[in-house]
Amino acid sequence: MSAVLQGVTTEEFHQRVITDAAAAVRGLTVALGERLGLYRALAEHGPLTPDELAERTGISPRYAEEWLHAQLSADYVERHPSSDRYTLPAAHAPVLADRAAVTYTAGFFTALKALYATEDLLVDAYRTGEGVGWAEHDPALDTGMGSFFQPAYEHRLIPEWLPALDGVTDKLRNGGRVADVGCGVGHTTLLIAKAFPEATVHGYDYSEEAITIARQLADDAGLSDRVVFDTASADDYPGRDYDLVTFFNCLHDMGDPEGAASHVRSTLKPDGTWMLVETNASADDVTGHGTPAARMFMSLSAVMCLPVAVAQRGPYALGNHSGETAFQQIAKAGGFSRWRRATETPVNAVYEARP
Repeated sequence: MSAVLQGVTTEEFHQRVITDAAAAVRGLTVALGERLGLYRALAEHGPLTPDELAERTGISPRYAEEWLHAQLSADYVERHPSSDRYTLPAAHAPVLADRAAVTYTAGFFTALKALYATEDLLVDAYRTGEGVGWAEHDPALDTGMGSFFQPAYEHRLIPEWLPALDGVTDKLRNGGRVADVGCGVGHTTLLIAKAFPEATVHGYDYSEEAITIARQLADDAGLSDRVVFDTASADDYPGRDYDLVTFFNCLHDMGDPEGAASHVRSTLKPDGTWMLVETNASADDVTGHGTPAARMFMSLSAVMCLPVAVAQRGPYALGNHSGETAFQQIAKAGGFSRWRRATETPVNAVYEARP
């Protein structure tokens, strides 16, 4: 038994589980606050009374009051008793209200709609050993998970992660070729294209819906002449002689990661680089002693990542915390001889694989 669990009484554990239950329910109130703009209204115009919050956001005053009580009980907001006004503390705004902040997290909670809706599918999957494919989830999963990872991409990809790779930024400045595989709606693809105007960037994803959105975003950004989006999977995307192939938090969702690694190797230049961004969690963290992000990823793996991989009926079902050793072995099986952890954050590990 873990030393942490020794001596814990039933009542203490009962209270811990109730605390977890409260957090699970609170997540829905956070999703509501994000979708309705309640946090942003408090950050930009607070302190506000419930009536003032309701007026600014177009919601019912009674619901505004109840929502504020929930936020107050969670210590997300502060109340001024003399005026019945509520404030979002300045330190909380970059987490709950400022979508441009690297710490912005509120958007993740909008994915709960999709995750909880698959409960019946997961019950069947657990009993049969089958999977739950990504397409079986509500589109809120795409937007919610994208909201969680996007701030880090926007703040770290160009100034920190790409420069941590050996010689990659010089190649991109001089007209390099990039394939962003599993690109979703193209946020990372477009970030690279904006930062390196001489580069040609391709984005590939098996979701036609995501690619349609990505193409529109490229048009809106005036980048459609240099950014090409196509529907393709990780083991059959087209093109050759790429200087850089990127996978952002997607290899662990694939049923045949070795097949994907082999295809990446075949599409790279001899001196090309495979940039693999994955969750900074491993099997060593399963005791729950890792970072808060690692603990969150453990639960996500059980209800999203593993079922998605199983649904592809490939030789692997990694889960999101298989760890660096497993990824390195996959790269080696795909024909890569050089491997290193280029950089990391509490949430992500950035790996560099080269032929």
